Amino acid sequence: MMKIKIGQIGTGHGHASGKLEVYRKSDDYEVVGVAEPDDRLRRKAESNPAFRDVQWMSVEQLLNTPGLQAVAVETEPRHLLAHAEQCIDAGMHVHLDKPAGESLSQFRRILDTSARRHLCVQMGYMYRYNPAVVLCRDLVKKGFLGDPFEVHCVMSKQLDRAARLKHAEYRGGMMFELGCHLIDIVVGLLGAPDSVLPVTEHSSDQADELLDNMLAVLKYPRAIASVKSSGLEVEGFARRHFVLCGTEGTIHIEPLDSPKVVRLALSKERGKYRKGYQDVPVESYQRYVADAADFAKIIRGEKMSDWSVTHDLAVQETVLRAAGCPTDT
Repeated sequence: MMKIKIGQIGTGHGHASGKLEVYRKSDDYEVVGVAEPDDRLRRKAESNPAFRDVQWMSVEQLLNTPGLQAVAVETEPRHLLAHAEQCIDAGMHVHLDKPAGESLSQFRRILDTSARRHLCVQMGYMYRYNPAVVLCRDLVKKGFLGDPFEVHCVMSKQLDRAARLKHAEYRGGMMFELGCHLIDIVVGLLGAPDSVLPVTEHSSDQADELLDNMLAVLKYPRAIASVKSSGLEVEGFARRHFVLCGTEGTIHIEPLDSPKVVRLALSKERGKYRKGYQDVPVESYQRYVADAADFAKIIRGEKMSDWSVTHDLAVQETVLRAAGCPTDT
């Protein structure tokens, strides 16, 4: 089978090097080159082993590469949508990293255009293929947990000064930067919320404007979800978690990034699971590998995306509302 020719625009996103490494190692892809319009970021990337021996080129050169089928857009968030739209207009499938920029109207236009042209826009939410999250979705779909009525989730880290200044450039703060991953899971399980209440705070004594302590409450007809994200928590990675409670059971995933087991409680025996609390082993996984493999299947026409345009648009609107950002731009 012919490898899919893919390129990358941008090196400034936090996932940029990890994504490129996965594409370069995959049997599905041939990485034809990387475009980084920012000279400062390019010089920084050139010292990163992930970019060793890549073919550097301009955006125009990349998009005019013969046989190019897909582009990973890995710029800083403010530039994501402009380059994604450029790629879609050039007829490319796009892997678009998160969050989907700050303009909901532009993101809607990109999704509408991609749908008309039968192009895939795969969002870079890294928990979509996490085996524990996949298990959660399966249990909810099968009805093993009953009707969900509560979700509580946390995704935090401790930022150094440089990271704080970088994230402070965006008015959405830590909800925009990290909480978006959780919102993607919640909307996938419960749908778009009826209302969103953002609670925003600058809790550090640092002299910046970063909203570093944030909470969003998502209200549904019969459920409430709380999404928490901060840039202050010591060993925050270890306490990242996702809990869903239903009328027939509860699932607790912690740590969220690399769980070995999930805690599952059921009101009665369901299939291979017993009544009461139990630890359910889950497979280990490497970030981005399953995303890349699924993207290849979609590009080859072997399957449709598991995440609809409607879902991706609902996630982005919810992210902006949860971060206290306008949705009319």
